[in-house]
Amino acid sequence: MRRGIAHLPLHYGNAPPWLFKRMTLLAREITRVLVAEFGPDEMLHRLSDPFWFQAFGCLLGFDWHSSGLTTTVCGAIKEGVRGLEGETEIFVAGGKGKVSRNTPLEIERHCERFSLEPTSLIYASRMAAKVDSSALQDGYQLYHHVFFFTLQGKWCVIQQGMNPFTRYARRYHWLAEGVKNFVCEPHQAICCDSQGTVLNLVAQESQGTRDAVAALSREVPDKIITEAKRIERLDLPRRHFIQFDDLNTKRLHQILLKTYERGTTGFEGVLETPGVGPKTIRALTLIAELIYGEQPSFRDPVRFSFAHGGKDGHPYPVDREVYDRSIELLRKGLWASKIGHGDKLKAMKRLKAFFSPPR
Repeated sequence: MRRGIAHLPLHYGNAPPWLFKRMTLLAREITRVLVAEFGPDEMLHRLSDPFWFQAFGCLLGFDWHSSGLTTTVCGAIKEGVRGLEGETEIFVAGGKGKVSRNTPLEIERHCERFSLEPTSLIYASRMAAKVDSSALQDGYQLYHHVFFFTLQGKWCVIQQGMNPFTRYARRYHWLAEGVKNFVCEPHQAICCDSQGTVLNLVAQESQGTRDAVAALSREVPDKIITEAKRIERLDLPRRHFIQFDDLNTKRLHQILLKTYERGTTGFEGVLETPGVGPKTIRALTLIAELIYGEQPSFRDPVRFSFAHGGKDGHPYPVDREVYDRSIELLRKGLWASKIGHGDKLKAMKRLKAFFSPPR
């Protein structure tokens, strides 16, 4: 396995306008050439590959050793393909912070324009976020979520979390083709250094816990709350992530009433229930262990870390002249690519507008 090490600290501020403009242009041309040569599915495959994505960010010239690479590269792709969805067949929704909450609405808007069914895509987006915020509790709080999809309904997700104590980031890659089950080993990759012990309910070895939590969701709520109140008086072992505050029996009763009335049949159904968050999952995990004897996995699923090189002078400054030549080279490559002459002409005219000085 290829492996290097890079610590990914939080960097404040934004990419300089001169750089982000070029990043957008270069990301646009790379996407168009890749799609023209290999099709939109291949673009999703590459985005879901952590090594390709990291190298792509370095090629674009952004923070080689910070969390900014993820957010800015995804932003450059989203801005770059804006208005070209009919040509590239690539759609991008979501982003950083508050923008990520608009992902379902953005998916719906894209689907409405191209007569696509948005339901399964929105569900995939929400489940990816729910898994990495609640079913996998590794100390990283999600603040970035971008959903890529195609006309054929294929999709991939790139999202990132920040550890509020260490101020380091962790990136999660998802690819539709690799997801056999949203709640069992669903990730294409997770990029970070291992944190050691985490609550991992999407591990293969957590199947017993998932089944037990699902069984709890079908029980009469009062019965479970009675058991939870007994647990409140126990001395919990240190290895548990559960705190007494997690066992808020009033709140837990409300959630269990929802799952009971909905007739939830599996852990995925519990997880996607509105109102179910990390505390609810931790409480149910502890109750499932004490009632059914099913212990969850505490294995950190992180797989990849890297070292590369970009923007703020490490290992060398961005060369603007070389960057512009790269855009021009891809512009010429697009001209030679295997797409219809009419599309070539339109693409060239659009690209020319970016290079032409304002009048």
